[in-house]
Amino acid sequence: MTVTRMCAACREVKEKTLLVRIVRYKGDASVDLTGKACGRGAYICKNGECIKKARKSRALERSLSCGVDARIYEKLEELVANGE
Repeated sequence: MTVTRMCAACREVKEKTLLVRIVRYKGDASVDLTGKACGRGAYICKNGECIKKARKSRALERSLSCGVDARIYEKLEELVANGE
């Protein structure tokens, strides 16, 4: 049985391993590379289009109910560029 999650930007259901988790813990958002950090999580595809769409539509902010700093989007773009 595979674990699936929905991308906050494109709303497609994909395997959890194909997505990156963004977590809100104590009011701060951060990238969770382990997928096991405490807090409210939102997932986003590992591609540039979904990251751009999430930034434009503020999808992560809505999913996490907190502000998402530009550094989070930069970190996501870096992960995509490095192929992680």
